[in-house]
Amino acid sequence: MTALSYALTDSTTMLGRQLRHMLRYPAMTAIILGVPVVFLLIFVYVFGGTLGAGLGHLTGGRAAYVRFVTPGILLMTVAAAAQATAISVAMDMTSGIMARFRTMAIARSSVLTGHVAGSVIQAMAGLVIIVGVALLAGFRTSASPGAWLAVAGLLALTALALTWLSVALGLSAKTVETASNTPMFLMLLPFLGGGFVPTSSLPAGLRWFAEYQPFTPVTEAVRGLLVSGPVAHNALLAVAWFAGLTVVCFLWATRLYGRRPLPPAR
Repeated sequence: MTALSYALTDSTTMLGRQLRHMLRYPAMTAIILGVPVVFLLIFVYVFGGTLGAGLGHLTGGRAAYVRFVTPGILLMTVAAAAQATAISVAMDMTSGIMARFRTMAIARSSVLTGHVAGSVIQAMAGLVIIVGVALLAGFRTSASPGAWLAVAGLLALTALALTWLSVALGLSAKTVETASNTPMFLMLLPFLGGGFVPTSSLPAGLRWFAEYQPFTPVTEAVRGLLVSGPVAHNALLAVAWFAGLTVVCFLWATRLYGRRPLPPAR
């Protein structure tokens, strides 16, 4: 077997470990999915009537707003899954299990890629559930199967980038508590973009930030694919942002993993 095939085999083994953890601790998965569901229901049923009436280019109150806000909730779901990865990585780093892995004849990269692959799978499964809840809440779309595949691809790339970022944050955290707090800004970025209100309604300084931060183009691209609006320019910006972020955070995380001292195995 080649070095690549060994790495793939070891990564698959580590992915199985992560999937078993998800099955054994369903409460974490429930929390990850529960937060976006709660936000979706609150914004649609509590604020949706007023916010929908104020969208301007859309009409229909709550029915219009659920179509507008669903892409933002999808991004929030991806961010929530990524945030949990930082906690999982920090737990491994502080418990001593990583020290055991380093003494084994396995590809060193497989430990991190197992975390990443598991988180991306969890995020994509969560997105399916969120779409189902949105449909029950009144979300309607005429998107073609090709458009849905494009949405899945954009969100998978976003999940990959944010997960590598969270892995790096988890590796840099000294405690699990710190790792649970540092990625929280990922949950806020959909609010400070085009996820919940049009960026044109924001004050000048905040509008500038919202229009140029990475969550806005992917939100607008997903919205354009599922509802209506420009797609090509936003999709290109989103791919550029998150492909670049994936590469940078992958290099950052692997460097941290190779250099950080570990506690002894217990």
